[in-house]
Amino acid sequence: MNERLRFVLASASPARADILKQIGLSFDVVPSGTAEDAVDGGEPGAGVEAVALAKARHVALRERDAVVIAADTVIVLDGKVLGKPADANDARRMLQHMSGRWHQVVSGLAVADARSGRECACHEITRVRMASLVPAVIEGYVATGEPLGKAGSYAIQGRGALLVERISGCYFNVVGLPVARLADLAHAVGVDLMREAFRGV
Repeated sequence: MNERLRFVLASASPARADILKQIGLSFDVVPSGTAEDAVDGGEPGAGVEAVALAKARHVALRERDAVVIAADTVIVLDGKVLGKPADANDARRMLQHMSGRWHQVVSGLAVADARSGRECACHEITRVRMASLVPAVIEGYVATGEPLGKAGSYAIQGRGALLVERISGCYFNVVGLPVARLADLAHAVGVDLMREAFRGV
């Protein structure tokens, strides 16, 4: 029987780890420490793709026996990139601006097989319409602390689900790790993700 591959998630995001657990993948978490500095004003997809690839490469240099998975996610509204809020006031501002409107969730994704040196990256875009949010709802949500550390100041997989009216595209992309694209990238570097996830089932 073929030896089980070692996967590494180059992210400290609990949401991304939960997605990998959900699909049955065994993995280690090794945050990259790479700055998330996709350029505002540039092409967001190219920016997050570059950041994800930089994260994957950084961790692959240390984890030479692993297949490394990395991602970076931003929100785009009116052509402007919204990252993680600096504080509660910044979160309030973002949520007020997105209220009742469509925005894009853009995730860069990269897979690097440190054993072979093969790597691949892409980005995924999902459109999300936020419900119309009255001030009391925004205040209550910000008070939960959930918006902090989240791109666009909300988490669709948490209480923030109540704020989302509808989505067009991949739900997992909004969480931060588009699963279908992950399988495609893994295949591109010679890794059968489904075989690995379904081992022992």
